[in-house]
Amino acid sequence: MTSMTMTWVAVAVAVVVMLAIASIVLRQRRQRLRRRFGPEYERTLSQRDTRGEAERELRTREKRFATLGIKPLSPQARQSYRAQWTKLQEQFVDAPGPTVGEADQLVMAVMAERGYPTGDFQQQLSNLSVVHGRTLHHYRKARQISGRAARDKASTEDLRQAMVHYRVLFEELLDDSDKDHPQPAAAARDDHPALHGDPRES
Repeated sequence: MTSMTMTWVAVAVAVVVMLAIASIVLRQRRQRLRRRFGPEYERTLSQRDTRGEAERELRTREKRFATLGIKPLSPQARQSYRAQWTKLQEQFVDAPGPTVGEADQLVMAVMAERGYPTGDFQQQLSNLSVVHGRTLHHYRKARQISGRAARDKASTEDLRQAMVHYRVLFEELLDDSDKDHPQPAAAARDDHPALHGDPRES
């Protein structure tokens, strides 16, 4: 084998090794994004032309999230918010429509105190997806029902489901254990008789 041939073989081997390493890195990065964003990974993928574009969007969300300065609630604030939620549960029977509106405002109040911007709904979803991607569909469903309720097109059962959906994100926001790799939260079941039910049944 000539020196020139040996050189080309060495180059070919190096290229193959580099491609293998790049493939492994890409696969690990993709797996990390899937773990972090959960269903939001597939949702973003379905809304973009290519997987690369979708993954760049998710990494952009991570970078933006890192600048927000999200902070935990104080024990006193957490206790106060829980008391406010309990009050909402109690008033739901007599005023389900207004109560759902108040639940939405309460969830946004918790977001704001933790450091999440609350001005634009799509931006809220983008920011929340970094830590709450596995349960963010509950918030979407709650807001959809709230919109119908504002037009008097939501049944009492719809409104009950909205409360249960809001409760899922509400409980996660009260938790101060936001991690790089959050675990999926169980769907919350309200302990008030009027709100018994599981959002996964809807």
